[in-house]
Amino acid sequence: MVDYRPIPDERDVFHEYRSYAFIPEEGVPAYDPDEHETPRSTLGSRRGVYEADAADDADPRSVCRHYWLGSRVRDDVHRTAGLASVATPPEYRRRGYVRQLLARSLAEYRDHDVRFSVLWPFRYRFYRQYGWDTCNRIATHECEPSVLSFATDAVDRNAGSFRRLEADEYESLAPAYETHVDRYSLALERDEDWWRHRVFAGHERDPFVYAYERDGRVRGYLVYTIDGEMGDRTLAVTELVAVDREARLALLSFCHDHESQVERVRLRAPVDDPLRDLARDPDEIDTAVDDGPMVRLVDVAETLSSLSYPDRDGDVEIAVEDPLVDWNEGTFALEVSGGNGACEHLHDATGSSTADVRLDIAALSQLAVGARSATALERTGRLEAADSDAVATLADLFPETDVYLGESF
Repeated sequence: MVDYRPIPDERDVFHEYRSYAFIPEEGVPAYDPDEHETPRSTLGSRRGVYEADAADDADPRSVCRHYWLGSRVRDDVHRTAGLASVATPPEYRRRGYVRQLLARSLAEYRDHDVRFSVLWPFRYRFYRQYGWDTCNRIATHECEPSVLSFATDAVDRNAGSFRRLEADEYESLAPAYETHVDRYSLALERDEDWWRHRVFAGHERDPFVYAYERDGRVRGYLVYTIDGEMGDRTLAVTELVAVDREARLALLSFCHDHESQVERVRLRAPVDDPLRDLARDPDEIDTAVDDGPMVRLVDVAETLSSLSYPDRDGDVEIAVEDPLVDWNEGTFALEVSGGNGACEHLHDATGSSTADVRLDIAALSQLAVGARSATALERTGRLEAADSDAVATLADLFPETDVYLGESF
């Protein structure tokens, strides 16, 4: 057994663990409160697991950070926990401390009515064994600035203007960002702290944030840095939000306007971003698609009861396997009527009933947020069904949607 508790006064230890886990090639930088206690770095809550019988001054065996967030899933905002900075020093590894840290974290999330946990993995296989799975993929487009000349040729440069924004002006971006949130499942609900310290502030340097204004309103914006040295610079766009096609063209033209300053433009975007469709020379754009963050249901019964569903009736019994927490292990009865769902935990053992479908918590998490359809999960062996009607029912109740969580934490 271990004790799981906050780490309010051991920030130097947390810093040491995190540095060794993620940037060991830099050694362990000396802990400096002025440098390492910035508003950005102090967001979230530090947690650790300790030996139950250890002295009060003993170091934690494993640590993590929780970000208390909200995300839009199937048109509703749900409490979402961002799990980050999971770190264990080498002398305590392979002893089950991370498993206990993750299980106790899920218990805390459950106590706070959190519905989803999201994280960025260092290795996907590691977190899949504990029930998380990929929620979306991320496209990275890279090209010479001249390839974006099509946007400059197409846009009416007198229709709008660009303005660099400071963090105090974050609220002006909210209406444009709302178009992004409305489109993508798991898009984060941003509060003032998140805008100020995660969007307008960077880890080592702050990004540029430029808004495109038309008719007195922000119709799109860019968040980017300029990386590299003179002669080998890249304009690296981490967020491009546009409310319509004209705004998107204006933002791409803005990138083209850096032709004399940078050698490459790199755009990180959802996989359905239309850049290649808009470009005259898509063959001049290098596009890579990679797995993004991972998602996990915290509590099956509570989450499936709280989701919004299509306006149709259906019921299905779902047998779920969860390798980490027992409250998600077993068979659940889901009944949906008029867009509302009710889910009840029937049995503690997945084999104790003749369920309509069987799947693990990771696959169910993908289904719940819209990342994978029931049909796709069955086709890839992630879902077993008693018959085709059960798969059709799940497909109707959980239609596949556009999912994009692109923010790192």
